[in-house]
Amino acid sequence: MTSSESTPSGPPQPAFAARVAEVGGSPVRDILAVTARPEVVNFAGGLPAPGLFDSEGVAAAFHAVLTEAPQRALQYSTTEGEPALRSALADRTTERGLATGPDDLLVTTGSQQALSLLVTALLEPGDTVLVENPCYLAALQAFGFAGARVVAVPCDEDGIDPDTLEELVVRERPKLLYTVPTFQNPTGRTLPADRRAAIAGVAARHGLWIVEDDPYGELRFEGERVPWIASYEDAYDRAVLLGSFSKVVAPGLRLGWLRAPAALRRACAIAKQAADLHTPTVNQLAAARYLADRDLDAHVARVAAAYRERRDAMLAGLADALPEGSVWNRPEGGMFLWARLPEGYDTTALLPRVVEQDVAYVPGAPFHADAPDRSTLRLCFVTHTPAEIEEGLRRLGKGLS
Repeated sequence: MTSSESTPSGPPQPAFAARVAEVGGSPVRDILAVTARPEVVNFAGGLPAPGLFDSEGVAAAFHAVLTEAPQRALQYSTTEGEPALRSALADRTTERGLATGPDDLLVTTGSQQALSLLVTALLEPGDTVLVENPCYLAALQAFGFAGARVVAVPCDEDGIDPDTLEELVVRERPKLLYTVPTFQNPTGRTLPADRRAAIAGVAARHGLWIVEDDPYGELRFEGERVPWIASYEDAYDRAVLLGSFSKVVAPGLRLGWLRAPAALRRACAIAKQAADLHTPTVNQLAAARYLADRDLDAHVARVAAAYRERRDAMLAGLADALPEGSVWNRPEGGMFLWARLPEGYDTTALLPRVVEQDVAYVPGAPFHADAPDRSTLRLCFVTHTPAEIEEGLRRLGKGLS
């Protein structure tokens, strides 16, 4: 039972729902609030580089929509999403190897809402959910608010091991598996194609839903693109694919989408009606206009090239910044790098001392659904320029010394 507050005018207010106290806030958001000062080199937030936004192209798209169709742009829309945007998204998804029609998609207010709608449509309190270890933090929050029982799947440097997954599915009888298989948050790792096919097979054999979150997949710097799990035949009737404009256009648009089998998609649409009726019309129409008038692929290629330079700048300076004996990965794309300090280091305890040096990271502990590895940390390498990254790593080394 959560506590109540007394009011000057009468008896205590009714208590908040227990889930609010049980789930708590986001450590990443809490860190961002502390490190919002402009002098801080912030490796903590998953913030795209604002200097790389195509602000001119986005402004032109909004201007065109508000000039040519203002009454439509400012009116209510359908829950499922604007047809022009769904059609453009369906074409992009089909071009990337997963045959998709406009009616296969539901537009959401960011991909985080897509996850929340799925939680509403699929989970009852006490249902079991499998997640990667470590896992995207906001997914753990969403499952926590649903009252789900969250079980972590042990992972290696490539992600989920399908044999271990199958053992857990048989033992735990989960309803769904949540995964970010490409440039995962927080680790930056990518699940190989053979494991994706095997995971689809596990889902087909045991009646498991797969929720495949892909906000970073287009930000590839090197290597070959890996097919979506949803594109494998075994997954066609049990996989949900989530996408977003946040990392490839701008997070302020708050535009995401989900691709799901028809019955589940309808259930999510009903949940969305109760949440916000529909995603803002003007944002959807502007995004559709942007896709029609601009070359998004060329823009993403420019962003990815800049992010590659920033990743390389971070990799070049980590050996001097982190204590001797630390290890880290080399992601082929995305936004994040995962590091582990030697045994005995606690990155949560060390963070205040690091922030005093005007630099920040996210401790690894909150990303774990089970016993946390307190020596780990996540670094976002895309927000700052290479020169700023070099300075940030110098400060980080001073804070950790």
